[in-house]
Amino acid sequence: MAERKLRFAIPKGSLEQETLRLLQAAFYEVKGADRSYRPSISDSEISLKILRPQEIPVYVQDGFHDIGITGSDWVIETGADVEVLCDLEYGRVRLVFAAPASDDSSSVSEFLEKRFSRGLPVRISTEYLNITASTIAQNPVYRRYFGSARPMVITPWYRVGENEKVGIYLSFGATEAKPPEEADAIVDNTETGRTLEQNNLRIVEQIMESSATLIANKEAFRDPWKKEKILDVLSMFTGVIESRRRIHVFLNVREENLQELLSVLPGLKSPTVSRLSIPGWYAVNTVIERGEFFRVLPKLRRIAQGLVIHEPQLILSIEEVMRRVEADEGKR
Repeated sequence: MAERKLRFAIPKGSLEQETLRLLQAAFYEVKGADRSYRPSISDSEISLKILRPQEIPVYVQDGFHDIGITGSDWVIETGADVEVLCDLEYGRVRLVFAAPASDDSSSVSEFLEKRFSRGLPVRISTEYLNITASTIAQNPVYRRYFGSARPMVITPWYRVGENEKVGIYLSFGATEAKPPEEADAIVDNTETGRTLEQNNLRIVEQIMESSATLIANKEAFRDPWKKEKILDVLSMFTGVIESRRRIHVFLNVREENLQELLSVLPGLKSPTVSRLSIPGWYAVNTVIERGEFFRVLPKLRRIAQGLVIHEPQLILSIEEVMRRVEADEGKR
């Protein structure tokens, strides 16, 4: 019998290096990603393939891959019917509506009103055809002028929609270079907005935020073997995410100060307290949120001894993963 494999699609492009770092932090050793679209991974029950993030949601939906990492923007853009398992908290970008810097509109509505009131058409260049078409079609100014008529979505292969006054053109990249000759505005993702500024564009309005997301095929999630394997991956990834939020604190404290210390020191559940071999002393071991450390530091300085701080590599919140899965199953 052939060995079963969990088919895992990981993204090429802007998410690639951070995804490889995530896998490494989760103790998955990946080799050959710089030379092959099918790199090896240290878990023999997983097979990797590198694909464009735009493709991954549909390929996971259709069962070509069991799980994948892509941008949440592409899950929404494709409308893929997949299990969204986890926000991986990297690759954060904003999807924005941007126009030439000479335009001082403060919103999409104001931009549209200026052009429609003068009888001018609107041409928008974007890779996000569905999100853009939906954003424009639902805009109150658009609906006042054109009702329920759909904006015209234009690609080299087809045109879909009724309203030729508003054209949404598929961009194959370098979207920020399209205005003013090929487009009046664009919808594109940006991290800092610097590239838009360098191309004489300004952000008019933010449409949504996006980040790297772990998704799964719904049928794979119902297969007992694949589900267990998916939960293994999910547990390791959430462990990496948790470890980035927390620090490990180890300290010694006198018995008379122990309760005062415990009253201010948070932990995953509660701190671990152990009696030392020296009478009247205790060791306290806990994991706390990074932001909490500076709140409790004044108290620690006054009553603690031998304070040691570690950055944990992995914190496996197994119960939290299982609660999330059980909650999802309860919705079905």
